[in-house]
Amino acid sequence: MSTPVEPALMRETMRLWASGVSVVTSAHGDERSGLTVSAFNSLSLQPPMILICLHKDSHTIPLIEQSGIFAVSFLNGDQSYLSDRFAGRVPLAEGEDRFTGVETFTAATGAPVIAGAIGWVDCRVASKHDGSTHWIYIGEVHATGQNGLASDPLLYFNRAYRAMEKSPVTP
Repeated sequence: MSTPVEPALMRETMRLWASGVSVVTSAHGDERSGLTVSAFNSLSLQPPMILICLHKDSHTIPLIEQSGIFAVSFLNGDQSYLSDRFAGRVPLAEGEDRFTGVETFTAATGAPVIAGAIGWVDCRVASKHDGSTHWIYIGEVHATGQNGLASDPLLYFNRAYRAMEKSPVTP
């Protein structure tokens, strides 16, 4: 019987999985919270559902639990500063939150959506599952939108932001 791989080896391998960058946000009353997430995926079209994975220590989880809502904003190629800000890599002034100076809007649920994102989904929590160090949230999509192809997506690969090639690869 084999044993699981070491976490460091897993991290070294998974850094080679290219992904889009998103910000997951929630709100409850006057409180808002958000964090940068790459563990996001479409789950089904009928009904429209997505999934996100959040570390159990995430500061956004209590708001999602209280409100039952969240939004996912897909960042565009010019929004790496928002990725860094919501990942906690940008120091904040005293009394400042991660949303200070960030333009947002709301759709169906009231969760904040990042303006200028290339796409977004606004969700109600359908279920939550234990994923060891993370909670896996299944969200039923109640609103969605996009800014077309006005900008390329923000990509993350091998511990750095990347740009897409301008011409698609054809088989």
